[in-house]
Amino acid sequence: MNLAHVFTDPPILIVISTFIFATCYTIKSYKKVGQELSVFNDFISRFSKHDLNFRFNEIDEWMCSNPYVAPMWLEFKNTLVFSESVALKNENNQLTYKEVSSTVQNIQTTVDPLYFFNEETLAAKKFNAKLIGTFPTILTGFGPLFTFLNIAIAFGKIDFSTQERTVASVANLMSSMQVAALVSVIAVGASLTFMILENALFSFMIRSKLAAAEDMMAKLFDNISSEKFLLELLKETKIQNNSISNLLSMLPANFKVALNSGIASNLVPYLENLIFGINQMNKQLKEASKKTDDVDDLF
Repeated sequence: MNLAHVFTDPPILIVISTFIFATCYTIKSYKKVGQELSVFNDFISRFSKHDLNFRFNEIDEWMCSNPYVAPMWLEFKNTLVFSESVALKNENNQLTYKEVSSTVQNIQTTVDPLYFFNEETLAAKKFNAKLIGTFPTILTGFGPLFTFLNIAIAFGKIDFSTQERTVASVANLMSSMQVAALVSVIAVGASLTFMILENALFSFMIRSKLAAAEDMMAKLFDNISSEKFLLELLKETKIQNNSISNLLSMLPANFKVALNSGIASNLVPYLENLIFGINQMNKQLKEASKKTDDVDDLF
């Protein structure tokens, strides 16, 4: 068998070229996604659940500015529930803060984070996954296509004009049949090799980083159902309404006490000082008028 003739046959060259292109395209695509996942994981690993409230703006700005995760982050941000607090006064008239919900802490989401950050959104949508998935089918299809094409061409070259030409054309037919059979073998072999190689490349370049990204996002944002949060919010709202009603009912009595206390502590001393001043003024006027009468008696 002339290997040089076999591997220079156009159908075999097409199969081999397609296999090389598919492999290079897959490596390039997976490498780019792997690099983006590494950047994403390095950034998310800096945060923890405890400091999420204080550093949420930092996460939001980076996510929105990164085109790799911006679309999924904008959708995910709409599901976030932010824990809030209300200001209350205790019995000693001191200001205290109380969480709206006793169970909702930090920042939580009403939808599982993996619904937005998963293999489909973080990896498959970042390259032409459908094209990579069709490469094995294309390679396999090249086998019967070129096999039957070679057979048809070989049968068309048989010359029955003379016995010598018939024997020579039959020999060429057998050589063409051999190449036609090798096309199918090489095409199927290339398809199987590509599927194994593609799975190995995905596991080596993407899968571990993807699992780390999903794990960090799941740990960073706890999942809480929207119904549970609304129930907690309703409960705390009723508590606050009851407290406000009690304060309003006690407002007249408290206002009376405050008014009496203000009068007793501020107005009464002022009036006493005013009366004392008026008495002193009257006393001085009486003394002055008395001295004037004594002088008049002398004349």
